[in-house]
Amino acid sequence: MPEKTDSRLRRLTMAVAALGVLMLQGCLRNDIPYPRIQPDFLTMEADGLAKPAEIDAANRMVTLTFGEETNIKAARITSYTITEGASLTGGNLSEPINLSEYYICTLSLYQDYDWVIKGVQNIERYFTVENQVGATIIDVGGRRVKVNVSSTGGGLKSVKVLTMKLGPVNSLATPALEGETIDLTRPVDVTVNAYGEESVWTIIGEEVTSNVQTIRADAWTNVAWVYGAGLDGADNGVEYRVYGSQEWIKAPSQWVTVTGSTFYARLVNLDPQTEYEARTYGGDEYGDVVRFTTGSIVQVPNASLSEWSKNGAVWQPWGEGATPYWDTGNKGAATLGQSNVVPTSDTSTGSGQAAMLQTKFVGVGIIGKIAAGSVFIGSYLRTDGTNGVLQFGRDFTERPTRLRGYFNYKTAPINKASSEYQSLLGEPDTCIVWCALIDSPEPFECRTNPKDQNLFDPNAPYVVAYGKMQCGKDVPQYIPFEVNLEYTATDRRPRYLIVVASSSKYGDYFTGGDGAVMCLDDLELLYDY
Repeated sequence: MPEKTDSRLRRLTMAVAALGVLMLQGCLRNDIPYPRIQPDFLTMEADGLAKPAEIDAANRMVTLTFGEETNIKAARITSYTITEGASLTGGNLSEPINLSEYYICTLSLYQDYDWVIKGVQNIERYFTVENQVGATIIDVGGRRVKVNVSSTGGGLKSVKVLTMKLGPVNSLATPALEGETIDLTRPVDVTVNAYGEESVWTIIGEEVTSNVQTIRADAWTNVAWVYGAGLDGADNGVEYRVYGSQEWIKAPSQWVTVTGSTFYARLVNLDPQTEYEARTYGGDEYGDVVRFTTGSIVQVPNASLSEWSKNGAVWQPWGEGATPYWDTGNKGAATLGQSNVVPTSDTSTGSGQAAMLQTKFVGVGIIGKIAAGSVFIGSYLRTDGTNGVLQFGRDFTERPTRLRGYFNYKTAPINKASSEYQSLLGEPDTCIVWCALIDSPEPFECRTNPKDQNLFDPNAPYVVAYGKMQCGKDVPQYIPFEVNLEYTATDRRPRYLIVVASSSKYGDYFTGGDGAVMCLDDLELLYDY
């Protein structure tokens, strides 16, 4: 009897222990979280692309831009690559997909992440007529076309259509109006057939009594842009004056750009913070007078890069107790070595201080990375492992035309390169200075970690203006340089100014030549052409 009792007790104890192990395993499975690694699309190809795919990992969006000849409602993805270990668990990219609207697919790596594939198709559309005043307004969403026609000649009753294209290159328009004379006293409908689908466009004409119109004026600081519309082939131009003056000044012909019946003048050498007025003319007729006020000449703090302080081993491009405006990558470089952006008495004027940017291998033995010296407007946010997270940009609303400064450079053979830049090994390193104006809601966050990379794209939609200077040869003595800013539009006002200088152009990709050194001094924003 005792033996049976002991046997039952042992079996009960073992069962309880087994149950405890199972419960413990259940707790472990539920309590230990899986790592959070966002899987990304790395590349994507499709039939009919007009340019390479744009992959925005931060917003998990792939933008595919197609040529006119492609039916984006049946787009074919020919290939793609994703983060190693990830899988496509939502969506089917092996079949044609409709990219006239957002296509949602899911990548999975421990967790699921939805991605958006967006199709963009830029179709050239136009409609012009004789005696047209100004540019045609084409409303793609509403499928409406509006033209202004001079009251001279036949007016709206008899309008000759010069050109018409309302669909992609292989579409068919019915009726085919090009070369025909039509009555625009009432709307005219045109049916466009493309890829087996029909859309109806409505053409509307409006009769105008004036053959010249002043559209708008965009005022910068020493520059203003005045836009007008008139008759094609007429003597169209712009006049301007300081508000309150009696005499109009005719803008020289070299300041005026004419495209058909539209034109604009770039007025230069204007005074800052001054009120002007301008008007357009076409032959003997004048458009309305518009009034505008020019902006201010603003320079950034410590533009000479002569003010420095030190926090431990980290050099900082601002004076002791001053408010930071510039920053460097020194906080990241100092985690494995010393600051690689330091003040120097080697200046363009022979006095004061400048910034010395050095490309160095930082680390111990073979463990480490190539670190390019960089100075930028903004702030160093944090270090992510051995990578930096930087904030590019400070508040700025004026519109300069150029960035000027002085630099010298000692290049070095590129001896460290990331996988995508292996072909540059042995080539001379290149320094770079770039400047941008952006209108995004926040300054740009630059992340160099390949797993969470977010590098500045000059073609991004938030870029108002961009320019760069780069040099891949030795420049022993200081020489001047200028960065010309190319604007995407004259009426966009920026929110932030970014200036970045680096001793290695591809430093963001940990590619450069150990020993490359750039000195940078006396930066200045210019506001005229």
